[in-house]
Amino acid sequence: MCIESIKILHGILVIAKNDNSHKELSKQFKVHSINRKYIALVKGIVKEDEFTIDLPIGRSIKNRKKMAVTLKNSKNAITHIKVLKRFYNSNITMIEAKLETGRTHQIRVHMSYKGYPLLGDDTYGKKDTTYKIQGQMLHASTLGFIHPTTKQYIEFFSPLPKHFKDIIEILEKKEKYY
Repeated sequence: MCIESIKILHGILVIAKNDNSHKELSKQFKVHSINRKYIALVKGIVKEDEFTIDLPIGRSIKNRKKMAVTLKNSKNAITHIKVLKRFYNSNITMIEAKLETGRTHQIRVHMSYKGYPLLGDDTYGKKDTTYKIQGQMLHASTLGFIHPTTKQYIEFFSPLPKHFKDIIEILEKKEKYY
C-alpha cells in the first residue's frame, strides 16, 4: 500500500509514502473531494439541526498568529455543521463538522465566529477551567478518499479518545441529575 492511515490522539491523518501518492492525494485535496468529518464540543446551544457556514478565512489583521473570518487576503471556506447532541444543563452542543474546504483552523474559526467556540479553545474562545481540558475538544473522526494506486474509495474512522468520552459522560450525567 502506498499510503498509511495513522491513528493519533485526536483522530486520523493520511501520509503519502511516495511522490506519486502525494501528487494524487494533493489533487483530491485541491478539488475538495476528500471526505473529512470532525466531532467537536462547542460552547452554547446550537439552535439549528444542520447548517452550512460559507465565510472566507484569512490571517487576522489584529493578531498575525490567528486566523479570522475576513475579506482581506482570504480564501473561500465552507463547513457543514450537523448537531449530534445538545447538553442543555451544561450549555454545550456536540456537533459533526464536515469540511468542504480545508483552511487553517477552519472549524475553530467558523464556530467561534458564529458564537459557538470549541470547548477548551483558548485561542478562539474564552479560557474555561470547568472541565480541566487541555486543548480544544475537536476530533478528526472520518477520512475518506480515492486510493492513489487502486483507485478505490477507502474510508477510515477513529473512535473518540478517552478524554473526549470522559467529558461526554460528565455532560450526560449532568443532563440526568439536574
